[in-house]
Amino acid sequence: MNNQYHILNGDALKQQFPNEIYGEQIVARECLVDGDVKGESLEELFQNRAQFLSTAYGDGSIEEYYQKTVTEFEKIQAIPENAVINLWFEDDLFCQVNCWFVAHLIGQSNKNYTLYLVRPEQHNQYGFGGYAESELPGLYENRLPLSASDVDKIASLWKFYQEEDLENLTAVAQMLASKYPFILRAVEAHIDRIPANGNMGRPVQSLMEIMERLDTDNFGPVFAEFNKRESIYGFGDLQVKRLYDAIKNRA
Repeated sequence: MNNQYHILNGDALKQQFPNEIYGEQIVARECLVDGDVKGESLEELFQNRAQFLSTAYGDGSIEEYYQKTVTEFEKIQAIPENAVINLWFEDDLFCQVNCWFVAHLIGQSNKNYTLYLVRPEQHNQYGFGGYAESELPGLYENRLPLSASDVDKIASLWKFYQEEDLENLTAVAQMLASKYPFILRAVEAHIDRIPANGNMGRPVQSLMEIMERLDTDNFGPVFAEFNKRESIYGFGDLQVKRLYDAIKNRA
């Protein structure tokens, strides 16, 4: 039997992961959708990410980033030849950017793998969290096989995202759209969030509309409504709070 690995997008999924699904679990503990992703090398990328996250969120040190996040990515790089790898990622932009990066890491290994994508049957604000533990094996059984050429294309999305090459990012997403339409939707959401022509970007504009409609300074209701309205972004409370605070500070 081949070695089997499950790359999970976050600790919440790890906590509910069924024991009956065999294989080693690796957690992608990142939010590459937010902040500095520059870096000519992995070392430079990790340095920039550690600095950004410790400064922007203030909930962990640079050392903790290396202990909790980089070590998991190193586990991905160490997956042996001919292993089966299951990528457990949702359709939102948060998950997709992490997935693109993981595909990039896998591609750099130059090893032969059998890859599958496991995703919720329908996109919503809850993702895997909307399923009971007993329902996850069913998603696993219906996993999507990923061809080597498709994995290469998905991996290239990371470099185009990192380089802010929107033209090629869109072109590759369109090539994948017939089989993976959710990738194109995530790319379009990313482009929509970029400020242009006096517009501050879709997430900020949406937050401002929600704040005006609810007429409250209470972050909880604003965050809940944003999650319902803009689930395509998959932002957690930390990402939305940064946008929220920037709007409040600008007022």
